[in-house]
Amino acid sequence: MTFKTLFLILFSSYFVISASAQSRESDLLWNFENSIDSIVNHAIMEKAFPGCVVYAFMKDSILIKKAFGFHTYDSLRLVDVGDIYDLASITKVSAATLALMKLYEQNLFSLDDPIKKYIKHTGHLRNLTFRKLLAHQAGLKAWIPFYQKFKKRNGKFRHGTISTEFRNGFRIDEDQMVSSRIYKKIKRQIRRSKVDKNPQYKYSGLFFYLVPEIVKNLSGLKFEDYLIKEFYDSLGSSTLVFNPLDNFTQAKIVPTEIDTFFRMSPIHGKVHDEGATLMAGVSGNAGLFSNVDDLAKLWRMFLNDGELDSVRYLKPSTIQLFTSYQYPNVGNRRGLGFDKPLLEYDPIISGVSKHASILSYGHSGYTGTMVWADPEHDLLFIFLTNRVYPNRTYKKIYELNVRPAIHDQIYDLLLSEIP
Repeated sequence: MTFKTLFLILFSSYFVISASAQSRESDLLWNFENSIDSIVNHAIMEKAFPGCVVYAFMKDSILIKKAFGFHTYDSLRLVDVGDIYDLASITKVSAATLALMKLYEQNLFSLDDPIKKYIKHTGHLRNLTFRKLLAHQAGLKAWIPFYQKFKKRNGKFRHGTISTEFRNGFRIDEDQMVSSRIYKKIKRQIRRSKVDKNPQYKYSGLFFYLVPEIVKNLSGLKFEDYLIKEFYDSLGSSTLVFNPLDNFTQAKIVPTEIDTFFRMSPIHGKVHDEGATLMAGVSGNAGLFSNVDDLAKLWRMFLNDGELDSVRYLKPSTIQLFTSYQYPNVGNRRGLGFDKPLLEYDPIISGVSKHASILSYGHSGYTGTMVWADPEHDLLFIFLTNRVYPNRTYKKIYELNVRPAIHDQIYDLLLSEIP
């Protein structure tokens, strides 16, 4: 056999192997997308939600960015990948915790300081530390229905809270406005709330309502202005905003719920969370809106050790600290603000894939949203939806385990490609 003949055989073999590898990759992606389609379309058929956006990013490549279904069950407006969703409690990490991470880096507070050093009139919360509060290990009650607390026995709202007659305030619907001074009343409710003497892990949003005031005290800027200055503007995340109707039309914003107990009107472009509504749409607990691309920019920055497009936003050590387990010895799975995988995986109650590494972190939102990053695999998963439409009794998203099922499919694709 001549050298030329041997060369031609090897050269031909290379292209056969290469074509085979490409075919396998194509088959994997085709099966992956079909699996996602099947999960989501079944969920829509079962009325887990009217529509959604699924996004996955791995190692500088987008695995999937796809819109499904409609804004509402009337099937009038198709979901677009650029549509803006109410992120709900993803606000806790993409706004409140994010701001505190930067202020922590600037040595403006210590995680083991009591919050009374940085905010006045904290009552029962005064000796609680940032670490315990961010990790939901402080013994706070889960929530307070503020709007109910402000009602009289006859059903009317108390003076100085919600009215049709305020000249200045935040309009929550056509007939009602929130007083610009109502935050003081919210804060009073929080500082008077009971704190457990022997606290166990309990998820609570109460501290996060106070974060905007803390951020202003430490930075000199309003909460949303600080976030825009330090993060959102530079990231180019123009839809990552509070009160999106100030900048975008309703057509680009997905409706959230038809409120039949507080605002008594459709919620479309205003925050779903009642407490955040009373705070004029801006709180650390909820209130942030975004489309999938702009939220992904922020979380890709987290995945990339605090840097994106050659701009440094946070130190790697800060991200590692805040996204690490804080109290695992007492059964608490949380990081600082960030959610983490269960300490012991349970397929019934886990909100993420069984393959999510212990380094992974993220958060979910009451409206059905989720974002989850896994630095071990350089993987980002985002799910945006409005599962509370037309109302919050729709809980099929949990019964069908939609988000963990999609997350599993993403990891299955990832693991199938690892030699």
